[in-house]
Parts: sequence; C-alpha cells; structure tokens
Amino acid sequence: MQLPVKITYRGLKKTDKIDNLILDYAVRLERFCDHINRCDVAIEQTNHTHQKGNPYRCRIDLTVARGHELVADEKQMDNGSHEPLNKVVHDAFKTMERELRRVVDKQRRDVKTHASERSPK
Repeated sequence: MQLPVKITYRGLKKTDKIDNLILDYAVRLERFCDHINRCDVAIEQTNHTHQKGNPYRCRIDLTVARGHELVADEKQMDNGSHEPLNKVVHDAFKTMERELRRVVDKQRRDVKTHASERSPK
C-alpha cells in the first residue's frame, strides 16, 4: 500500500482492530484513485464522561492530486444494537468513496460541465 494513512484517536484508546479496519478501507479507496497524496483519519468520542449515549465521530481528510481536498465526517450515537465505532468508520469511508468517485469522474471528464465552468483553451 502506497497511501500514507495517519490515524488519530481523541477521547478513546487506540486499538489494533480499528487500525486494521481503517487500513483495509483505505486500500479500497486506492482502487478508485491512484493519485491520493494524503489520508488523515480522526476517530473521536466526545463527552466521554457519560456512561451511555456517547457519540463516536470519524473524520477523513483526503488530498488528491491537482489540488482537491475531500472531507467525510460521520457521527453516530451508541444505541447498543451494533458496534457503533465500526459502523461510523464504515459510513465515513462509504461517503469518502462517493466523493472520490465524483472527483475522479470529473478529472477524467466523464461528467459534463457547463461552458461557463470550463477553463479557456
């Protein structure tokens, strides 16, 4: 894997399980775009003084060649019905995948643009 992934934890302990999950999702992003320069992932649990109902947050900052910076930010409440942190990470990477596909299609000119948005030739 050539993509440099920086994982930051705030308000919760670092685990190898989540690290491996994030790295697996990052490899999937490389399938859609081979010119990703940077990938920063921040996992956060805000208000960790509560016993239940602490929201988890996953923010992904991705930089793609030609000056595009993409951000996916997902958060969810823990309702006990599933592993919330895994779900938040999954949702954030799915959002990033959609954004990355949109940018790559635009770079390949698969998406039509209006004449006023195009640069002069």
